[in-house]
Amino acid sequence: MDSKVTFSAITQNSRFSQWFPGLAGLLQYQRDWLKDDLRAALSVTAVALPVAIAYAQLTGVNAVAGLYACILPMLAYAIFGTSKQLIVGPDAATCAVIAAVVTPLAGGDAVRQWQLVMTMTLLTGFWCLLASRFSFGVLAEFLSKPILIGLLNGVAITIIVGQVANICGFTYTDRYLLERLYHSVEYLQLTHLPTLGVALVTLGIFLLCRWLSPQWPAAMVAIAGATLLSWLLNVAHYGVDVVGETKSGIPEFQSPVFDLGLIRELVMPALNLAMVSFISMMLTARSFAAKNGYDIDADKEFRALGIANIAAAISQGFAISGADSRTAVNDANGGKSQLVSVFSALMILLVVLFFTAPLQFIPAPALGIVLVIASLSLIDFHAVWSLRKRDNGAFTLATITLFAVLFIGIIPGITLAVLLGLFQFIRLVMRPSDQLLGISQKGILRSLDKTDKAKPIPGILIYRFNSPLTYFNAVYFKRQLLHRITVQETPVECVVVDAVSCFSHMDISVMSMIDELQKQLRKQGVNLILAGRKRELIKWCEMAGIKTGGEGRLTIRSDLTMAVRMHQNYKQALQQGIAPQLRRSEDPDQALTHAIL
Repeated sequence: MDSKVTFSAITQNSRFSQWFPGLAGLLQYQRDWLKDDLRAALSVTAVALPVAIAYAQLTGVNAVAGLYACILPMLAYAIFGTSKQLIVGPDAATCAVIAAVVTPLAGGDAVRQWQLVMTMTLLTGFWCLLASRFSFGVLAEFLSKPILIGLLNGVAITIIVGQVANICGFTYTDRYLLERLYHSVEYLQLTHLPTLGVALVTLGIFLLCRWLSPQWPAAMVAIAGATLLSWLLNVAHYGVDVVGETKSGIPEFQSPVFDLGLIRELVMPALNLAMVSFISMMLTARSFAAKNGYDIDADKEFRALGIANIAAAISQGFAISGADSRTAVNDANGGKSQLVSVFSALMILLVVLFFTAPLQFIPAPALGIVLVIASLSLIDFHAVWSLRKRDNGAFTLATITLFAVLFIGIIPGITLAVLLGLFQFIRLVMRPSDQLLGISQKGILRSLDKTDKAKPIPGILIYRFNSPLTYFNAVYFKRQLLHRITVQETPVECVVVDAVSCFSHMDISVMSMIDELQKQLRKQGVNLILAGRKRELIKWCEMAGIKTGGEGRLTIRSDLTMAVRMHQNYKQALQQGIAPQLRRSEDPDQALTHAIL
């Protein structure tokens, strides 16, 4: 009884829940979840083991580093994360980015490669913690879905082409994808038949396993079969590359590289990696959270990802992210909490401590097949093509990102994707949509469109600008509003601006523009009225030295309905029967405005 009271007191402590949301959730664990969580953990471990080893090869480090990258990060996320289903671990895109950055700097030195991988992982973790400290969880929406689709397709193709060398038993002399594809015929002529044979056997076992029982961990069965074949036939004797000696037990400490020149080369790629890993993780976490009926805290997730990456670096592993395939396995097997991650981490720890000896016989072509299969799940050309019909701009962004990754490389491609996301946001803010409002037969203010459900009020132009006004779109706002006035068929005597949609903060450039606009319209005999946010606007006008109220001054009303009702033109239209009685409404166009007011 006392322990229950203690746990309740701990979990209700807001500061504790703020810093340890995952642990707070585990302290409220329900015993009837245990069976489902244990079953899910076994399934997750079966999928994670072969994939982690394969991703270690992709990163260019020892196979056991892939297992190190699972244990502490999974435990860290179980304590600090807010998702109940998300499984963190090595990720194809993450490992491809690390390899693209680190391999040229390592110069073929395996120890240096491992140290640089840990250094980049550590920097990635620090970037995530810094982003969390400044509440940059909003970056989850920064890279749009089309850009991420193009990015993942490009990364997947790059990985697949890179793994052809391991599957066929040759070594690329060209660094970039286009050159490798251009010389593909020459490379394929160097194919090592025993290596290709092992790869085909692995693929056959995988497909057979999938055919017999889709629920089985096909990748693990395929790796186990290839490893057994490698041990029985001693394939290394025939020139087939194998993982080689793998030490068991707790990893020996290797310090990351603290060479200032090398760190300078890793800082920005680590920032790119942090951003892409976080956004990819959030897409996975939010989709499963929505499915299971709870919310995700983006800033806490950023912190959890940072701590998990630092834990990976400390344990001699490499950068991790949210693993969508393992998360899907967890959810499909009924995983209810992050205890699944704890169980899975402990199972992998047992493998590291006592069962690493068989790992030395794993053939490199078998790992190549697993990586290709994993990368194929990232390819979704249909998603890219479907954007063409739904949103041509989104299709263009996805296509540019895809070809950027293929043509100029993963890191430049990611940088371009980030810039595209930034430019997309700036374009939307600088050149947002706008609309005119009229009054419907029911007396509701709504958008004027081709349906003629609303009619303009003679002499009154009601204008809505669909973006916050700031210094870099103020001139555009003024130009658009003046253009709207110019093209009206009947003379405009009054302009009513919906201030709720565009006045979000004090900006001296915006207030100066409003002052100039009001004076310019006054000279044309047009009255300018700002409707909504009355208190804030009066305060901001006083700060900017703009006089309000009275003849020849800026008019501010409490809302759109009030602004229109009080104007003489509407009163005349109402008396003449041209306009119906105006009333408030929960019409979609007006619901947000009225809710804010």
